[in-house]
Amino acid sequence: MLGDPEGNEFCVLEPREIYRDTGPIAAVVVDCVDPRAMARFWGEAMDWTLHEVTDHQAVLRSAKGVGPYLEFLRTPGARTVPDRVHLDLLPYPGDDKEAEVARLRALGATDLDLGQGDVPWTCLTDPEGHEFCVCAQH
Repeated sequence: MLGDPEGNEFCVLEPREIYRDTGPIAAVVVDCVDPRAMARFWGEAMDWTLHEVTDHQAVLRSAKGVGPYLEFLRTPGARTVPDRVHLDLLPYPGDDKEAEVARLRALGATDLDLGQGDVPWTCLTDPEGHEFCVCAQH
């Protein structure tokens, strides 16, 4: 494991068949308490394909088979600091952002007020408190 100049952790992996077509970012890894719960929420939230789910990890990827994997790894202990990385979601073309936000709330997302004021995105947290935003189509 390595760290960038600000202390953000990252790994340089040996070649793995699963990551052969991801591009330079193989996976975005998120620490969590319950990978199965994160697989349920994020699988529904993003309509991504679930590749693996165990008590220790959940692995999702775009249903189109492009880009990096999203991996949730079980990490003991409660989070004590906010995430330094968050996901920005973009509704499908033609979908209404507010309808998408309502759908995510129904799946278990909650509103997050960071003092962002009047901005074209909506800040939410997933069921474990990981921050993410829903952006407006341009």
